[in-house]
Amino acid sequence: MMFRFLQRPLAQLISMLRASKSKEGYASIGGGSPLRKITNDQANAIKLALQAKNKNASVYVGMRYWYPFTEEAIQQIKRDKVTKLVVLPLYPQFSISTTGSSLRVLQDIFRKDAYLSRLPCAIIRSWYQREGYVKSMADLIEQELQSFSLPDEVMIFFSAHGVPVSYVDEAGDPYKDQMEDCIFLIMKELKARGINNRHTLAFQSRVGPVQWLKPYTDEVLVELGRKGVKSLLAVPVSFVSEHIETLEEIDMEYKELALKSGIENWGRVPALNCSSPFINDLADAVIEALPSASAISTIASEEVDNDPFNYLKKLFFGSLLAIFLLLSPRMISAFRNKLL
Repeated sequence: MMFRFLQRPLAQLISMLRASKSKEGYASIGGGSPLRKITNDQANAIKLALQAKNKNASVYVGMRYWYPFTEEAIQQIKRDKVTKLVVLPLYPQFSISTTGSSLRVLQDIFRKDAYLSRLPCAIIRSWYQREGYVKSMADLIEQELQSFSLPDEVMIFFSAHGVPVSYVDEAGDPYKDQMEDCIFLIMKELKARGINNRHTLAFQSRVGPVQWLKPYTDEVLVELGRKGVKSLLAVPVSFVSEHIETLEEIDMEYKELALKSGIENWGRVPALNCSSPFINDLADAVIEALPSASAISTIASEEVDNDPFNYLKKLFFGSLLAIFLLLSPRMISAFRNKLL
């Protein structure tokens, strides 16, 4: 499909357009994100939870775009002579842009290494449907609702990280379906507790000239204010750690927009971070995955298109689109800002 050919230039475009905005965002929350510290804390907490379940394990943190990089974690795994590995992405829902991207890196590295290619490995592709996660999210929502003077009148506003529509429509990304199923499960748990608040789902963090999943968070906030919603509880459902998209985008940008749009009472559910029930459930997920471990070389790779005509067609149209994106005024401005 043409989409796969364009995935890298599209990702580079999104990265460039986000750069200047992210710099301003980090400045507004004190100059840096707590993501790395929280992730390390989560790793340590999972290790302790595993020990409490009589499973002694080493836990490694690998990140795609910042230290410690995935490649560094893998080298440490080799040095430690690990005999079995469970890959636990900290993304509840699967997307080709998050978990999928990380798994492709792992597969490329493992297949080129004699030791790693034989290492039994289990991959937890998504875990939003796990009872521990669902109940932990419901616990946080139930707790935050009590901070409102009229809890029953609060609109529960799930804000998920967006992805380009083409990921879903052209590449078959299950992210949108999994996100909607995730919201259904959380609301089902809340209703079982007698909490019947209205709710809605929107997608945040869009950037660039491509269409992203709708409805957009900023547009929905304005519309809710127009419809007379006065109390709103924001739930960052894609994120399990506090970082720039919760602390700056939701807590500052979206809160300000909501209040300007007529919403009077604003609240936000904190990220799960190191919540004990959440961490305990992730430890259970790791233990449950162990029996399925097998050499990563046996995992199916992306299909390869061997048709020369199709390849040339992708090359031609992909190059035209890439040139269009790179020469767009906004992209040129992003490059200029980065260079300066």
